[in-house]
Amino acid sequence: MSGLSLFRIIPLANCFMGDATMLLCRANTFNRVQTCGYAKKVAFKGKGKGMTKEELKGPEVSKDPVRLTSYAVGVNIFKQGEDPKLKPPEEYPEWLFQMNLGDPKKLHELEPDTWEYWIRLRKENIWRHQRLQKGKKF
Repeated sequence: MSGLSLFRIIPLANCFMGDATMLLCRANTFNRVQTCGYAKKVAFKGKGKGMTKEELKGPEVSKDPVRLTSYAVGVNIFKQGEDPKLKPPEEYPEWLFQMNLGDPKKLHELEPDTWEYWIRLRKENIWRHQRLQKGKKF
């Protein structure tokens, strides 16, 4: 801690009088005065004010209609290799084509005897309670 400390002792040569009523210090005495002893800023390696950031590049977008209809483009996560070829629809399970890919169903569209109904009811009650806690109208 050489040279850096929170308190440093400095000499005060003159007496300071405030409105001739209060004596703030005595002549030729040492008083402690708080000074800032901040740490040095860390220098960044290879980066400066004049340096520009390298932009991250995403995957290339394929616009070839033949490739898009015959391969699962973007599914391959490895650096090497190709995207897998699409199989005919008969080789995929039936539930895959019955999945809901749109917006989730509303509560009144679901039957009350199903798990989906009760899960959706619980979510909507949680959302309603959170809006009430924020003070917003529902």
